[in-house]
Amino acid sequence: MTSPIIGTATISLEAAQELIAEARRACTARGFAATIAITDAGGHLRAFERSDSVPFLTVDVAIDKAWTAVSFGLSTHQWNQYMAEPAVAPLAHHPRVTPVGGGMPIFHDGQLVGGIGISGGTSVQDHEAAEEALRRVGLYR
Repeated sequence: MTSPIIGTATISLEAAQELIAEARRACTARGFAATIAITDAGGHLRAFERSDSVPFLTVDVAIDKAWTAVSFGLSTHQWNQYMAEPAVAPLAHHPRVTPVGGGMPIFHDGQLVGGIGISGGTSVQDHEAAEEALRRVGLYR
């Protein structure tokens, strides 16, 4: 019998904090303040930062973008396209699915280890900042 236990890789706290710092720099370079959330491979919050000037709604949006991205290993801007498909459209009623740009899965050595969610700019700005942060720390796939 094979082992009934599967090990799950997840992002370390140190890497999550480094990703937060790079995401903050990427947002600042684009001219906006943001809330940034990093989840582990199971979608649980691992690291978090909210800029002083962003609306409180960005808190849940950033967390849910990271959760959505890690749930299937897909960027949240891709979810927007999938929601147009009748077979997937019912997922739009799930309270945490956030099909708006700014959430990206985090991969390391081909394994899904977490998600990043950014909220504060436009969906394009949020996505670009997340992508840049992942590139800078070597976690972009």
